[in-house]
Amino acid sequence: MHLVDQIKAKARQNTQTVVLPESYDDRMIQAAELIVKDGLAKPVLLGDPAVLAVKAGELGASLDGIEIINPKSAALLEGYVSELVKLREKKELTAEQARETLTGEDNLFFGAMMVHKGDAGGMVAGAHNTTGDVLRAAFQVIGTAPGMRTVSSVFLMVTKNPDFGENGVLCFADCAVNPNPNAQALAEIAVSTATSCKSFLGVDARVAMLSFSTKGSASHEDCDKVLEALEIAKELAPELQIDGELQADAALLPKVGEKKAPGSSVAGKANTLIFPDLDAGNIAYKLVERVAGAEAVGPIVQGLAKPVNDLSRGCSVDDIVSVSAITAVQAQG
Repeated sequence: MHLVDQIKAKARQNTQTVVLPESYDDRMIQAAELIVKDGLAKPVLLGDPAVLAVKAGELGASLDGIEIINPKSAALLEGYVSELVKLREKKELTAEQARETLTGEDNLFFGAMMVHKGDAGGMVAGAHNTTGDVLRAAFQVIGTAPGMRTVSSVFLMVTKNPDFGENGVLCFADCAVNPNPNAQALAEIAVSTATSCKSFLGVDARVAMLSFSTKGSASHEDCDKVLEALEIAKELAPELQIDGELQADAALLPKVGEKKAPGSSVAGKANTLIFPDLDAGNIAYKLVERVAGAEAVGPIVQGLAKPVNDLSRGCSVDDIVSVSAITAVQAQG
């Protein structure tokens, strides 16, 4: 079974509510219909029910099984206003400013507040709004996971070689968000990605902190950063199988791992690769995708207290459905 199909199957096992705030984008309405038909989640569209009914009719889409909430008149609004004022107390946000923010045309803050308050398990947006806008709402309302200050991304790389990772699937991070993480951020990325590995692949992560050096084969401040991150990650998650610094071949190939890092529980069998910066991560995932013919599933946002995922503005309806299933699995915990 394909990885995305496996994720969809897992989403169906414990159905979660996923809010789609960008109902003014036709693709969201069409995706919500498919999400219901596939039993992947309980979708919520934000917008005026009368307007959405007309749009759905024009698209030939059904709204059956889809909850529709109008932020401007929702019974939830006043409670959300109070909560946003509390969350933004240091910024001295007034109730009127909070109400304007929550009823803004993009619906992002209202959707994020639904997730924060537990009225939805997760949010999927970005078909219309920029990544910055989507993550800003997530940061300000939901915040980062306990003990974390870093939001990052993971790609699930589905390769054609079953000897790598978990039957050919590897977790790559961070390939989309943090340009030059310091040691603390790099450690948090490692811990978050280990959680994602468990959620999506169903196995414990074996985390390799990558570098151009293996176990002191080179001396440089960039290697020092990776080593410092390794120690921080061990403190954050003592149970984690993690090792570094490792070159990519030492992380993935058993014979090389045994030679360069003898006795390591990770070297030669890593399923989770943590890149030292965005240059390395982004270049690596695109090369593996294009040259090796791997499929890149993501980016999946991680490190938030509750799941929010960002779409490409060029996304297809199927992309929205798949990311909604991913978000539902994250919401399962």
